[in-house]
Amino acid sequence: MKICLILDRLRSAHNTGNIFRIAEALGAEIIACGYTPAPPHPKLAKTAMGADRMVRCRTMPDAAGAVRLLRTEGYAMILAAEPGPESVFAWNMQYEFPLGLVFGNEALGVSPEALAEVDGLVGLPMLGEKASINVGNAAAAILYAVAATAQYGVKL
Repeated sequence: MKICLILDRLRSAHNTGNIFRIAEALGAEIIACGYTPAPPHPKLAKTAMGADRMVRCRTMPDAAGAVRLLRTEGYAMILAAEPGPESVFAWNMQYEFPLGLVFGNEALGVSPEALAEVDGLVGLPMLGEKASINVGNAAAAILYAVAATAQYGVKL
């Protein structure tokens, strides 16, 4: 179950450190794009609790370029985590591996340029008025949906 997380202009080192821990737990790698904090970074390291030294991390100027890079590396499917009517509920998606997942900026989402490069959108149900989940929490929910559906055939 090879997974690469593309982090598109994340502002918070704490959110990024949290995602490093999730990536380490599931054996994923990370591409930090734009101004996303990347190791070595003291605030990221504090939240990552050592996962920043265990997870393979590359950096790229932008997420669209990272998506194109994964295509050259033979990734079968690359999805953006974005809410909306076109988004498939994470537990209902049929994932193909190697899998790339793009997580976007906490306020702006995934860049339009990266959205133009992906194979589709995956998301979580948004039933509240705010319709917003912290990027670290969204990454955890989506990644565990990927793991559950891929390894155990679990669907909701």
